[in-house]
Amino acid sequence: MIEEKLLLQALLILAPVLLFSLLPENRRLENNGLIFGIFQGGAAFLCVVFSYHFEGFYWDLRYVPFVLALLYGGPGAGLIVFVVILVTRTFIGGEAVIYSYFTSIATVVFAIFWYKKFWTYTPSNRIKLAILGSGWSMFFSFSMFVLFRTLAGRDLDRDLILSPDILLFGAISIAGIGFSARLIEELIEREKMRDDILRSEKLNTMGELAASFAHEVRNPLTVVKGFMQLMHQNETGKNHEYLTLALSEVGRAEMILSDYLNFAKPQFHKIEECCYHEVLSEIIALLNPLAAKGGVTLEGNLSKENLHIETDRNQLKQAIVNLLKNAIEATKEGGMVSVSLNGKDGQAVIEITDNGRGMTQEQLSRIGTLFYTTKERGTGLGTCVSLRIINEMDGRVFYSSELDKGTKVTLLLPVSKMSCPNQTQGMLQVAK
Repeated sequence: MIEEKLLLQALLILAPVLLFSLLPENRRLENNGLIFGIFQGGAAFLCVVFSYHFEGFYWDLRYVPFVLALLYGGPGAGLIVFVVILVTRTFIGGEAVIYSYFTSIATVVFAIFWYKKFWTYTPSNRIKLAILGSGWSMFFSFSMFVLFRTLAGRDLDRDLILSPDILLFGAISIAGIGFSARLIEELIEREKMRDDILRSEKLNTMGELAASFAHEVRNPLTVVKGFMQLMHQNETGKNHEYLTLALSEVGRAEMILSDYLNFAKPQFHKIEECCYHEVLSEIIALLNPLAAKGGVTLEGNLSKENLHIETDRNQLKQAIVNLLKNAIEATKEGGMVSVSLNGKDGQAVIEITDNGRGMTQEQLSRIGTLFYTTKERGTGLGTCVSLRIINEMDGRVFYSSELDKGTKVTLLLPVSKMSCPNQTQGMLQVAK
């Protein structure tokens, strides 16, 4: 009998994930956590309703939907499932209902403790953590079962503890949450792949437009610059000053056109083995005067790990310089910008963190859009070029920001197998 009940409940805890996958394309967990919580709440309700009554206890998989809802859907989703479990279990009643409350509270404490760290782990570790949460609820349920029988003066022999029903309950619970978490991770990965494809197509379209525009404008601009240089040599007085200013602006226009062309198709002219530590050290030294001029503290915390990449050194430097320069310019006098380098999961992780003005979610969503910038003066090309270069290097960029608190830019870049000269790790304060 218990086999049929638990197999039914295994299907019940898989159902919310399958239903969630059928929602429209904008079904991300962070945007639809409450819907995810409602689905999981329905699964928890049915698990309690179809629970197996054994030795005075109701055995079911009600805590699997709760763990999944809180860890993947957030506190709001977790609260929905928690309330559903408490109300349903109270309505059913029974002499062991108070013990189910203790188990529920223990599971809540566990899930809340791990929630803040949950998304910092890799997908495989998130699955393991979800299984651990289910295991914790099973352990506490069994502890309450032992306490219940002890206080009731009932025998608790070895055959009961190792009962096939209890062992089967544990096995199906672990398998069920493991499989459900795996399905959720597959959905998340599919959404990320979809976003990457859309972003790549968008960048290609904008790149073709930018290249066409730059080529069409550069030719007549070169002719204009040539004639202005001839006039500049022969003019004196006010006209000479005007032509000097005009040539300066023509030079700036050429630089913008170069950015357009670089955005359209970054040119990797010289492929060489680059040490991340050396490149970042050079960039920090390069931007030291800019940070010092604005009264910003620039710090570097670079790992001693031998992390390298085979790429064009100048393009790599340009990409990181643009992002670090943005952080410095977004930070007020007295603020701080830090650059860190570490290795994780076979990748180089570069983090640029500032405590500047930060961005809203709407601004974050537009990062990388051509002509979009949060600066008073700027074209938005610098960030677009950086994202394009990093994309060509098979890297990824992630932004997180809070208004008036600061921004963190995380770069995930590939690592080659070769090693570079040993470096020492340390906190280098290069500008104040």
